[in-house]
Amino acid sequence: MTLEQLRIFLAVAERQHMTEAARALNLTQSAVSAAIAALEERHDVRLFDRVGRGIALTDLGRSFVAEARGVLARAEEAASFLDMTSGLRRGRLRLVASQTVGHYWLPPIMNRFHTRHPGIDLTLRILNTREVCEAVAEGEADLGFVEDEVRSAAFTLIPAAEDHLLLVAAAEADIPDLQGARWIMREEGSGTRAILEQALDAAGLDSRALNVGLELPSNEAVRAAVEAGAGITALSHVVVDASLADGRLVALPFALPSRHFFAVRPTLRHVSRAAEAFLAHALP
Repeated sequence: MTLEQLRIFLAVAERQHMTEAARALNLTQSAVSAAIAALEERHDVRLFDRVGRGIALTDLGRSFVAEARGVLARAEEAASFLDMTSGLRRGRLRLVASQTVGHYWLPPIMNRFHTRHPGIDLTLRILNTREVCEAVAEGEADLGFVEDEVRSAAFTLIPAAEDHLLLVAAAEADIPDLQGARWIMREEGSGTRAILEQALDAAGLDSRALNVGLELPSNEAVRAAVEAGAGITALSHVVVDASLADGRLVALPFALPSRHFFAVRPTLRHVSRAAEAFLAHALP
């Protein structure tokens, strides 16, 4: 059974006449007759009685009219939904981001996108960098945003913005040397932690031998611990700017490399128009 067969059936049922239905549909009478015959034969039913030169609906045919109209109406609704989605008037976009990106950089971009496309339902989950990439690769999210460069054939990284890290301590802290200092760290898998460890190793320090006093799951928790004098850490400038400005933290003289925030796009799955539009909105 096809939608075209249903349209032909309804045209004939409404007019009780093959020729008039064919004229209304801009089809030949033989095409209309063949469609009705194929529908009846496929389901082993009789929808019309042939009365002389005319036709009349059977009891089954009369009952089937409502069903056919319902199916065609539902098909029109589905087509309308796809049209609205393709035009970004309706849809869903699942985002995942690592903490620094998700808490500080991404929300204003999401707000601007929502203002432009209010019919797109945006959701955001905060994970660490490794988990973000896994979510995109496994289809649990449409797009991801991270602050560390991770390589895989399952996704593509696209530079989205530039960020820089600062080594910070409480204003009154006594820091004898970096190797002997007490460190406050993000969890394994954090992009911030990975970049810090690489920079320390490059400077001749052993990141594996650091005195890690606390390992905490969020930038806010790390910053609060450092402000309380628990140790030193590296955080994005967007996380510590306010604390530096009011004197709760001070920046230590150790240069950390700039880094990019990256968009994570799947390479093995289709990317929706909503996702393409969000990327265009977020990328420089």
